[in-house]
Amino acid sequence: MKKTILVYGLISGAIAAVLMFGTVTLANKTSEHSEIVGYAGIILSFTLVFFGIKSYRDRIGNGSVTFGKAFTIGILIALISSACYVIAWLIVYYNFYPDFMDNYAAHAIEKLKASGASQEKIEATMKQMDQYKEMYKNPVMVAALTFMEPLPVGLIITLISSFVLKRKKDGGADAATA
Repeated sequence: MKKTILVYGLISGAIAAVLMFGTVTLANKTSEHSEIVGYAGIILSFTLVFFGIKSYRDRIGNGSVTFGKAFTIGILIALISSACYVIAWLIVYYNFYPDFMDNYAAHAIEKLKASGASQEKIEATMKQMDQYKEMYKNPVMVAALTFMEPLPVGLIITLISSFVLKRKKDGGADAATA
């Protein structure tokens, strides 16, 4: 089980890291689409959760896996992948994109002004952005905030994959055909 988790987690993390590097270097840093592309990359990398659980079920579990075991395998793969994503972002942020929060805050304010938001809303957002900028001065906070990007996606994919791939030993009604 450990080997399956490690292999699929690292492959998933490598995919997430490569796609992040590609997105950051090729996309417009303030583009609305870069966030969509980023999450699409995260989802793509988390397909390895499904394949990791399936590999365990078919090769080690002799064709069966409980929901709990599948969930454990999936969430551990997602945690490894998310850790790789965080490491990749820390490399990108500190070496190539240290003004990320300034650009992000400026873009958020510009977007609000263009939408005709009230001055009160703009000022509240500016205050919130100042808090984010302050948090981004601490590498531990950068890592924690970054970890919260892929992990919820990994949790959802793990839950779905665990439900789809669970299979009782007797091949009963819960048997998945995947």
